Amino acid sequence: MHQLIHPEAALGINHLFERESHEEASFRCPPQMRRSSSKKTGQSNSTSASITFSATDLFRSASSKASSKEMERIDNLFYSYANRSSGMIDPEGIETLCSDMEVDHTDVRILMLAWKMRAEKQGYFTLEEWRRGLKSPRADTVNKLKKVLLDLEKEVKRPSNFVDFYTYAFRYCLTEEKQKSIDIESICQLLDLVLGPHFRAQVDYFVEYLKIQSDYKVINMDQWMGFYRFCNQISFPDFSNGEIPLPPHLGNVL
Repeated sequence: MHQLIHPEAALGINHLFERESHEEASFRCPPQMRRSSSKKTGQSNSTSASITFSATDLFRSASSKASSKEMERIDNLFYSYANRSSGMIDPEGIETLCSDMEVDHTDVRILMLAWKMRAEKQGYFTLEEWRRGLKSPRADTVNKLKKVLLDLEKEVKRPSNFVDFYTYAFRYCLTEEKQKSIDIESICQLLDLVLGPHFRAQVDYFVEYLKIQSDYKVINMDQWMGFYRFCNQISFPDFSNGEIPLPPHLGNVL
């Protein structure tokens, strides 16, 4: 493979060749020797290039095979918990998985795992979702999956990720077609699970209100997001920065 030579460098090389041609005109290689040398050099360069390309191809091939084997192990881990008839990991399979990972199936990290997979149906994991969530962390064993749960806690704590996780948690609980709201009892459990560790006082306050009030039977997405904004914007419990406009549905809480 020939490299492009900068014009100034080319002029310098030509000048050097011209000077050498005057100073060393008395010495010339026999034509046959020059052709032979050129031929050998070409063969050497060709051989070197072939070796380089061969090494690259071997590396790519080895990497591809390793990746394929790894994905095969990830798939095998999925099928060890999947229901044979449905081809999915169902609620029973998830409980078995949780038992093997030594975590409760109601642990928020299981919800985080569903978020990582972008699982669409509550209590079920498809093979595609499983691959989506576990390919990047390369989790092909239960022990590696346990480490993924620990890493997910850190990942979700990032502000941008937490908002996405918080939004996903609500949508994940919409189990019926065209469902847009969630009953109060489920919302109280979800608030405690998702927001409780971060805003314990506010969550306890809001849950207590939801349980005794009679105006609301369900909570929609706007209300769900409104409570998150309330936790982030309002000083609690003194409400010292109460000049910040509150979502209308939170008015009764105060």
